[in-house]
Amino acid sequence: MTVRPIVVVGVGIPATDGPVARLRQKAKKVNRFDRNLHHIVDDMIETMRAAPGVGLAAPQIGVPLQVAVIEVDEKLTVLVNPEVIKTEGEEELDEGCLSVPGYWGRITRAQLVVVKARDRFGKHIRVKGDGLFGQALQHETDHLNGKLYIDHDNVLKTLVRHRPERAREPAEAEASAAGVGPSEPAR
Repeated sequence: MTVRPIVVVGVGIPATDGPVARLRQKAKKVNRFDRNLHHIVDDMIETMRAAPGVGLAAPQIGVPLQVAVIEVDEKLTVLVNPEVIKTEGEEELDEGCLSVPGYWGRITRAQLVVVKARDRFGKHIRVKGDGLFGQALQHETDHLNGKLYIDHDNVLKTLVRHRPERAREPAEAEASAAGVGPSEPAR
């Protein structure tokens, strides 16, 4: 497994070519559930966890295929060719994206979502989600349809820049292990 680079967009900067432009194109359906697909899925899982993130779509690592991985509450879900088939309710949530690092925005999402897809072996599956899992299902499905969360109505008006986390210094790691927090609050 390999941690792959994540394609990153600049907020408010149009992309006309290359991997960034491909983030805004609909990904291709997967027809072959072979070793190559398994390798891509394994790399996506490794990349998502290393980022760290809750989900990752294949276009975010430059692969224009309809594949997404989500991990919420230590449960890993792999979706191939996902399609939202039912939504219920509506709620306003904070959302971020590994391809738009350093920002959060307010977005309206369905409270409950049902998605049909295939797993990494080609088996038909149906998943139902609410809370963070439901939000991630919608977010990653959007990616596969060429839409970023910042493309939704009014999200750009609500964007807030947050301080990026940095790798902890050895002294901070030791203090944390001893139960002593960092000198400045975590965000």
